[in-house]
Amino acid sequence: MPSSTPSSSSDATPLGERDIDELQTLLDRVPAPLEPLDVSMLDGFLCGVLLQPQLVPASQWLPHLTDADGRTLPASFDATRLHALALRRHAELDNAIGGRQWFDPWVFEMAPADDEDSDEPHETAAVYAWVAGFATAQEFFPGLMRLDAGALTAPLALLYRHLDPDDLEDADELIEEIESLEPPADLSAAVEELVRATLLLADVARPRPEAGRPHRAPSRGPTRRPRGR
Repeated sequence: MPSSTPSSSSDATPLGERDIDELQTLLDRVPAPLEPLDVSMLDGFLCGVLLQPQLVPASQWLPHLTDADGRTLPASFDATRLHALALRRHAELDNAIGGRQWFDPWVFEMAPADDEDSDEPHETAAVYAWVAGFATAQEFFPGLMRLDAGALTAPLALLYRHLDPDDLEDADELIEEIESLEPPADLSAAVEELVRATLLLADVARPRPEAGRPHRAPSRGPTRRPRGR
């Protein structure tokens, strides 16, 4: 079970708007051909990392922030400040998830799509990057997806309904659950569902002492990283 020890020894001071803007600026400076996450995707990725049943060392997840595939940064790029900000957010989220407390996902309002033919809900477009970051974490750290499939289905459906259905292969039960859901009323409801799903998944992956340990079952969920938008 993950321990909050690494985060508890780190600065868990919440990042303000200026910190988040600075973090995005630092990510934007990562040189090509590396493909860094944006701050919303990074936030979902960190939640995906923190929901693993075994602690993922920072040395394993930090490289994926500056390149989705985890390719090494050039020696000339100083990532000290970028990593410090990411570790603060990791610590903040670890405390919230471990304590089953509300947190504010880094999801940002988007302007309505110019494409009049687009039938994608506005809420889905706004939360897509966060969910894609979460799914990326599961691609590289699949421990969560190896837990009790029955317990994972409902909370995963709240998250993965915002992905393209083509990214969900061999997940019939998950797709069926997604199809049974009513769409969120608005963006606030969609964001609330991200938090609720995260904390429900924490009950499976990071059960409290009084809760039983989950049974292992075959993995489920996206079989490949969601396509960018």
